[in-house]
Amino acid sequence: MVQRRSGKRFLVWAALAGMIGGGVFLATAELFALLFARAASPILAVGGFVIDIVPQPFKEFAIATFGEYDKIALLAGLGLAVLIASAIAGILQFVRPPLGVIALVIAGVLSTAAIVTRAAVAPLAFLPPVLGTVAGSFVLVLLCRRLRGWRESVVGSGGEVESATEAADPEAPGADITDAQSARPGFDRRRFFVLAALAGASALVVGITARTVSMAVSSVEAIRSALKLPSPKTTVTVPQGAELDIPGLSKLFTPNKDFYRVDTALTVPSIDPDTWRLVIDGMVDQRVEMSFQDILDMGLDEYAITLTCVSNEVGGELVGNAKWLGVPLRDVLKKAGVKSGADMVLSRSVDGYTASTPLAALTDDDLDAILAVGMNGEPLPLEHGFPVRMVVPGLYGYVSATKWLTELKVTTFAQDEAYWTPRGYSAEAPIKFASRVDTPKLGAAVEAGKIPIAGVAWAQSVGIDRVEVSIDDGDWVPATLSAPINDDTWVQWFMEWDATPGTHYVAVRAVNKNGDLQIEERAPIAPDGSSGWQRSLIRVT
Repeated sequence: MVQRRSGKRFLVWAALAGMIGGGVFLATAELFALLFARAASPILAVGGFVIDIVPQPFKEFAIATFGEYDKIALLAGLGLAVLIASAIAGILQFVRPPLGVIALVIAGVLSTAAIVTRAAVAPLAFLPPVLGTVAGSFVLVLLCRRLRGWRESVVGSGGEVESATEAADPEAPGADITDAQSARPGFDRRRFFVLAALAGASALVVGITARTVSMAVSSVEAIRSALKLPSPKTTVTVPQGAELDIPGLSKLFTPNKDFYRVDTALTVPSIDPDTWRLVIDGMVDQRVEMSFQDILDMGLDEYAITLTCVSNEVGGELVGNAKWLGVPLRDVLKKAGVKSGADMVLSRSVDGYTASTPLAALTDDDLDAILAVGMNGEPLPLEHGFPVRMVVPGLYGYVSATKWLTELKVTTFAQDEAYWTPRGYSAEAPIKFASRVDTPKLGAAVEAGKIPIAGVAWAQSVGIDRVEVSIDDGDWVPATLSAPINDDTWVQWFMEWDATPGTHYVAVRAVNKNGDLQIEERAPIAPDGSSGWQRSLIRVT
């Protein structure tokens, strides 16, 4: 019975040995990624691979559930999976060697494949996972050997023995003190724990330090902070009455820190604007390569444009309005000369993400499709595409708003498809205009009496004509609109309501300047954006 309990306990220590071996694998990989290729982190590469292969419904669930923390949730889930897999590998190596090492090698091969198949990898990007696999396997083998030595000494002595005289008789003729010590279970146990502690602590320190240095060694944030963009040739004129002073109502311009972020990048790319290049090729008269300074030398203009994510649900917050500094995309494309027959531009991010934008949306003189370098009076924040991104009014972001832009390929929809198209989304995605109630908040109690019902409405590239509100399925009442900046931005709206005690339903709908009524029928996010009138429950006390 004692030996059986000891056997189960050894499996626990074997699981610990596996987790330490896995930790050494990751820490070593992170260290050499710092030296050879910062994008060659196994956990980040596998995370990116998971993002690529996860079915669309799960992506939407993650965005809806975790919001801007979806990538943190993914990394936490991957970390837990690594711990469990490493523990299993440790048990396998202890019980049936070399199965644990084989499992670790498989993990290394998969990590290497995930890294080398990502875009823009360095020539030596394969080294970090390979070296990590070697180091992790070595530590796992060594720990399991010492663990087996501990187990054999325990079994040989009939149980856990603390005293040297119980394990061996150092007074026996010809006995050696060193041999007696090495045979006793207490000595083998200490050897295992000393190695486990050293390896575990080293992995923890090296891994955290390498990841921290990898994030901090980049001076891009400092470069961005010091960057002074030239003054724009034209600025946005904000008319009087464009912003309503109502508590709880979204600001006219969304602060950068509050602007939604939805992308496929697990870590924010750090790109030095001095080395950044934009390539324009494909169906063009000549291939063009532009530097960041080339963009600035074209002369910047200021634009007010609202962006909307296709993942925005009815009444959702994945929409924001900002002032952007940039240059017209039509002028950039003219430098290369677009050939006849092209109908799409495939934009590419440094992390490999692609978007398919209708060529007409980028060349139309009446649409302000731009390459943006500034946002709300400062250089683009890193998480919003620094140094250069696309901003195209009237199209959902997944087909137009490529961040960390590096290539514009003039092509056709028949020849190329973008990242989201084979994942269940439409290749072309004009925004479905919508309206939203900001205040009172859903489910929040308000006091009876006159209160404002207020929110925002948007119909990018067309403009909002009016917003109407219905209380408890009553008549539709026109709301008061703020003064619009232009047709590419949202407008604020409000109406005074004499609230009576009880539970009430508030519905809102919009009409655009073409006379189209906002779609009432509910539609899911895929394949081309949600639709439906927002109906909110308001409790009046």
